[in-house]
Amino acid sequence: MEKTKVAIIGLGTVGSGVARLLLDHGDRTARHAGRILWLEKGVVRDLKKARDCDLPAGVLTENVDEVINNPEIKVVAHLVGGLEPARTIMLKLLESGKDVVTANKALLAEHGAELFDRARELGRSIAFEASVAGGIPIIANISTCLSANQIVSLHGILNGTSNFILSKMSDEGAPYATVLAEAQRLGYAEADPTMDVDGSDAAQKLAILAQLAFGARVDWKDIPRVGIDKLDVADVRYAKELGYRIKLLATADMVDDYLELDVSPALVGTGSPLAEVSGPFNAIRLKGDAVGPLFYFGQGAGQMPTASAVVADMIDTAVGRTAITFRTLELWSNRQARVTTAPNDAARAKFYLRVMVKDTPGVLAQVATVLGKHDISIASVLQHEPLLQEGIVPLIIMTHETSEGAAARACEEIDKLANVRGETVRMWVRD
Repeated sequence: MEKTKVAIIGLGTVGSGVARLLLDHGDRTARHAGRILWLEKGVVRDLKKARDCDLPAGVLTENVDEVINNPEIKVVAHLVGGLEPARTIMLKLLESGKDVVTANKALLAEHGAELFDRARELGRSIAFEASVAGGIPIIANISTCLSANQIVSLHGILNGTSNFILSKMSDEGAPYATVLAEAQRLGYAEADPTMDVDGSDAAQKLAILAQLAFGARVDWKDIPRVGIDKLDVADVRYAKELGYRIKLLATADMVDDYLELDVSPALVGTGSPLAEVSGPFNAIRLKGDAVGPLFYFGQGAGQMPTASAVVADMIDTAVGRTAITFRTLELWSNRQARVTTAPNDAARAKFYLRVMVKDTPGVLAQVATVLGKHDISIASVLQHEPLLQEGIVPLIIMTHETSEGAAARACEEIDKLANVRGETVRMWVRD
């Protein structure tokens, strides 16, 4: 059987999983690829470090040039994290005539245009299924399986760390800091979890999906985003009382001819598929104009789910399917954007508001007056007993549909009322 020599750069958690699939299940990959994917080299930073995979003698090396300068190696799994030296390594791989498979969504979000342009110039390809939603084949589904459709909406739970934290806060009533510490202990969160919990990771993935699904040209840093790091467990509890769960949602919606993008905690109706996604799982709900609604669910991270996506890309690349798709893919191309992104000020939704007020007669009427001034109608009000400190009461208000801009301006005015304490909490309601 024909043999295609491949390499892995970065034998960390995911890289070790890729090596195990290639070595332990070579018959499986050969059956799908019609050829043997022969692991020629694995590049690591420390040869002495223990690994959870057994590699044949001579495979491991600390020298990336042994891959770059080897013309027999045709496909490389680029599993280096961060931006540098990941960017430089990928460029050198492309320039040495190799096709690349990557799981580095941060690199693509930051340097995708440069890398894709260079790959096209050189007649090479970049496959990146594992960069978004781990083991869920969302890239392939959007770029090929759903190519007869115009996607009209995409709502996703794209960060497993945040979803694990929110699930624990909802199920156990534990505060954010306590659950974050548990997530770090279990390995779901990094020592520095900032990118996960502030919405940046989800925004980077949404930027990639928005380009694929809608033909948008968007910098992930321009996507409005709010993380879960300031979320109060009280709001999780109030949401449950109202029949909702809070999820960190990455959303893209076509409204008229404009694309609205957002990453923020949102209330999702209990019992709906997205609301019931618990723990470190990912899910994506999308709607195509021809196929209708679809729902994808699975492990968005972890060794073997991500390795599964990487090896699938390696098979497609070795066979030549990736090259065909890559030539026609609009992602990070110089073609004119098919849609224009719109500021969220005009985006319409229902809103959850929590206003901390002094337990004074007429205070609800004052808040309602401000909302009415901005043409915001109240759907329901939930009021609890005064808190211990100075008789402060949480007013939980659910609005009818209004615009994000109107809701933001109303909250800003409400916060200036004499009987209001602190800033009003505002979250979208995604029914």
